[in-house]
Amino acid sequence: MYTNMSSAGFDKVSHDYEEYSMLTMHRNSVHTTVVGQVGSEWRQSYKATKMKAGTQTYTVPSIMGIRMSYEKQDTFLKLLILGCAMILSFATRLFSVLRFESVIHEFDPYFNYRTTRFLAEEGFYKFHNWFDDRAWYPLGRIIGGTIYPGLMVTSASLYHVLHFFNITIDIRNVCVFLAPLFSSLTTLVTYHFTKELKDAGAGLVAACMIAIVPGYISRSVAGSYDNEGIAIFCMLLTYTLWIKAVKTGSVFWATMCALAYFYMVSSWGGYVFLINLIPLHVLALMIVGRFSHRIYVAYCTVYCLGTILSMQISFVGFQPIQSSEHMAALGVFGLCQIHSFIDYVRSRLSREYFDILFRTLTLISAVTVLAVGAVLTATGKISPWTGRFYSLLDPSYAKNNIPIIASVSEHQPTTWSSFYFDLQMLVFMFPVGMYYCFAKLTDANIFIIMYGITSLYFSGVMVRLMLVLAPVMCILSGIGVSSVLTSYMKNLDLSKPDKKSKKADATYPIRNEVATVVLLMLSLFLMTYTFHCTWVTSEAYSSPSIVLSARAGDGGRIIFDDFREAYYWLRHNTDEDAKIMSWWDYGYQITAMANRTILVDNNTWNNTHISRVGQAMASTEDKAYEIMRELDVDYVLVIFGGLTGYSSDDINKFLWMVRIGGSTDRGSHIHEHDYYTPAGEFRVDREGSSTLLNCLMYKMCYYRFGQVYTEQGKPTGYDRVRNAEIGNKDFELDVLEEAYTTEHWLVRIYKVKDLENRGI
Repeated sequence: MYTNMSSAGFDKVSHDYEEYSMLTMHRNSVHTTVVGQVGSEWRQSYKATKMKAGTQTYTVPSIMGIRMSYEKQDTFLKLLILGCAMILSFATRLFSVLRFESVIHEFDPYFNYRTTRFLAEEGFYKFHNWFDDRAWYPLGRIIGGTIYPGLMVTSASLYHVLHFFNITIDIRNVCVFLAPLFSSLTTLVTYHFTKELKDAGAGLVAACMIAIVPGYISRSVAGSYDNEGIAIFCMLLTYTLWIKAVKTGSVFWATMCALAYFYMVSSWGGYVFLINLIPLHVLALMIVGRFSHRIYVAYCTVYCLGTILSMQISFVGFQPIQSSEHMAALGVFGLCQIHSFIDYVRSRLSREYFDILFRTLTLISAVTVLAVGAVLTATGKISPWTGRFYSLLDPSYAKNNIPIIASVSEHQPTTWSSFYFDLQMLVFMFPVGMYYCFAKLTDANIFIIMYGITSLYFSGVMVRLMLVLAPVMCILSGIGVSSVLTSYMKNLDLSKPDKKSKKADATYPIRNEVATVVLLMLSLFLMTYTFHCTWVTSEAYSSPSIVLSARAGDGGRIIFDDFREAYYWLRHNTDEDAKIMSWWDYGYQITAMANRTILVDNNTWNNTHISRVGQAMASTEDKAYEIMRELDVDYVLVIFGGLTGYSSDDINKFLWMVRIGGSTDRGSHIHEHDYYTPAGEFRVDREGSSTLLNCLMYKMCYYRFGQVYTEQGKPTGYDRVRNAEIGNKDFELDVLEEAYTTEHWLVRIYKVKDLENRGI
C-alpha cells in the first residue's frame, strides 16, 4: 500500500497515531498516499514533516488550515475566483442606485416596465391579448403580437417566485436589478464558453474581464431594463451549448442549444445574428473539410427544433421560413443534407461514376434553388431584407432612404475612440487571442474566430452593436492573456540553476528577465483595465436619463428632476383621456409615468404617423394647428436645454423632425434647406432662417426665454447649448398657451387652444 513512499520518512510518523485515513495526490506523475492524523502531538509534528518519493518532496496541501488534495484546491480556487467575479459583476452595476435611487433608466425600459407590471398583475393571457389604447392614438397597439416577451416573462416569473417564498419585493425593483443579476450569470456562462475553447485558466480571465467591461455594462446597469440585459446571457449560453454539441455530436446538447436559442428569440431581435453565425460556422467547416457526422447531428437538431420553437413567438411568426434574413440558415440546412447524401453515394459508387453523378446533381440543384428562390421572392413568399438589415451592410443606406433609423443616436457608426473607451486593453489583446486560436485550429476555435470578425465589423457600422462585440473581446482577450501568462511563467525560473538548465539557457541567456518584464507589464495592463472600467462605469454609464446631474461650482452635485416633475404634473392636472403630442423619443415615458395617451412612441413602427408629428413641429402655427386638430391633440410637450445646457433637447433633434416630416407625401411643403441660412448653417440667432425662427418648435422652446438671463455677462435669451443669443425674442403664441414649465425649463408643456374660428 505504501510502496511509493520512502520507508524512513513513513516509519518516523507511523507509530504516533491510532487511526488514519488516506489521501491521494498527483504531482509530476508520482502518486503519494499520505496518512491522516490523530492526536495533538502528531498533528503538530506532521505539518512540518516532509516525505520524499524518489527526488520529489511533498507537504500536506492545505488552504486556511484545511488539508485538501490538489484537485480539491484547484476546484476551490476556481469557485472562489468565479464567485468573486460574479459578485463584482453585480456590485459594479449598482452605482446608479447608490448615487440616485432605484429608478428605471432611458426610454425603452419604461415601456418594458409598464408591460411587465401589467403581466405581473393581470396574468399572461390578458398580457398576450392586450390592446393598448394609450399608444399611437388613434391607431393603438396590440402588445402581445408586437414585442419580444422574454424580458417581461422572466421578470414576472422571478417576481412570483420571490413572493411564493414570502420575499415581498416590488415589481419595479425586480426590473431595476434584473440586468445586474443576469450579468452575473453571463460571467458564469463566459467562463464555461471560454473553457470549452481553451481551458479553465482562460475561462477565469475572460469571466473577470466581462464582469467589468464597459461595453457590456452600458446596457446592463441597475435600472437599464432593456432586452439586451438578458439577451447577452442568452446569446453566450446558446454559443456555449452549440460548441458542446459540435464537440460531442450529442442530440442532448443540440436540444439544449435549441432551447437556449428559443429563449434568445423571445428576448431580443438580435437573434438574427445567431441564426446567421451558426450556419456560417457550419458552412466554413464544410469548406475546410472538417464537416462530420457530429456537425450534421448538431446543426440539423438545432435548426429544426430551434426554428419550430422560434415560430411560437407571435412577433416572429413565420419569419424563419419567409424572410431573407433567415434564408442562410435554411440554405445551409439543405447543404448538410446534400453533403451527407454525397458522402453516402461516394461510399457506394466507384470514383468515375461518382464524379459524373456529382457534377449532374450539383448543376441540377443549383438551377433548382435559384429558380425556386427567384419565384418565391418575386411572389412575395420570401420577404426582402429590412431597412435595419440593409443599414448593417451599407452604413449610408439609412441616411439616404430611412431617416427615422438614421436619427437614432445608437444607430450611428462607431468612432475609434469609442472602441478604446468601451474596451480599453481588450483592443490590444483581441489580436493576441486570435493568433492563439489560429495557431491551433479546431472546430470551436473556427467558430470564435468567425464570431470575432463578424461582430467587429457590425460594431463598427452601428455603435449599439458594441454590445455584441464586448463578450467576444473578453473571450479572445482572456485566451490571449492566459496563453501569454502560461508561456512566460514557464520561463520564470526562481530556483537555483543546475547544469542542465545552464545548457538550455545558452540560446536564451536572459529568459528569466524577459519573462519578469512581460509579466509585470501584463499585470500593469490588467490593473489599468480595472481602474478604467470602474471609472467609466461610475461616470459615464451610471447616470439615468430620467434624472440628470451636474457639478456645481463647489464640486457638489446638482440634481435635475424636471422629467418626472413634468410627467407627474400631466398625471395629476390633465384629463384622463387627454392626448399628448411630443417627439417619439418621449412616448414610452409619458405613457408609463403620466398614464396619458400619446400619438407616437419609441416603437417607430409607423413612419407616416411620426412624419405627421414632425410636420406639425416644423410648420408655422396656423399649419401646425390644423394638424394638431386633425390628431385631436390636447397638450404638446417639448424638451428644452437652453437654460441648463442640456444638449439632447428638441432643438438639436429638430432637423430630424424636418427630414422625417418631409419624407412623406403630406409633408411636401417642408424642405430641409429652408431651415438653413444662405450659407448652409443651422442657426437660432438673428442670422437664422426665417422659416426656422417662426416654426412651432422654435416658438415652444423659446417662448418667454428672451427675457431670461442665463449667464453672467451675456444678454437675455442666451442659449447655453447653441452658444448664441436667440434671434426671435418678442413673440406671442396664437394657437397654444403655456400650461407648465418645470423648475429648470427642461420640459415645457403647452395646451392647444379651442379657437372659435378654426375648423378641424
